[in-house]
Amino acid sequence: MSKLLHIQSSPRGERSASITVASKFTESYKAAHLEDTVETVDLWKAELPEFDGAVLDAKYAILNGQPHTAAQLEAWTAVVKLCEHFKSADKYVISLPMWNFSIPYKLKHYIDLLAQPGLTFSFTPAEGYKGLVTGKPLVAVYARGGAYGPGSGAETYDQQSAFIKQIFGFIGFTEIHEIFVEPTLAGLEVKEEAMAGALRSATDLAFML
Repeated sequence: MSKLLHIQSSPRGERSASITVASKFTESYKAAHLEDTVETVDLWKAELPEFDGAVLDAKYAILNGQPHTAAQLEAWTAVVKLCEHFKSADKYVISLPMWNFSIPYKLKHYIDLLAQPGLTFSFTPAEGYKGLVTGKPLVAVYARGGAYGPGSGAETYDQQSAFIKQIFGFIGFTEIHEIFVEPTLAGLEVKEEAMAGALRSATDLAFML
């Protein structure tokens, strides 16, 4: 039995194109994998610890091979808990809208907590950086108002999918599947066509994963 973790980063709920497509994926996944479980984390409702001075000090203590103080250990424990929860899953789907050509700040907050030495990546002079979350597939569902794909002329503005691939690749993911819903602001007919294509892709991918 495997666990699929769905990370939502849009505050729009049922009006969200990314959540709608990701929900179709999870529904189809449940139908195809009857013994598996699906957990959803809404980052707008989750209590994420602050990445403040104590957490930073704890991180640099690890990087410098120093023991934690009591305050650092307390702060770091919350980060460890979040990372262990993330790593407890076997498969992942992340749904995210494009905000200012990049990702919502709630998702950035979550990722900044997640990408930690000794938890999701390691570093040695001999090996350099090495991702520790390996052998697990990830599906990213992107929604954006404009078109930023190949041939659009706006490819360089896409810091949304570029960042997701870079940061999750950094912590070890090598199997990253992408579903795009775009352009959602080009009129109702265009949006409906984009949604229909994304929903088909979500269904097909759910049965393959």
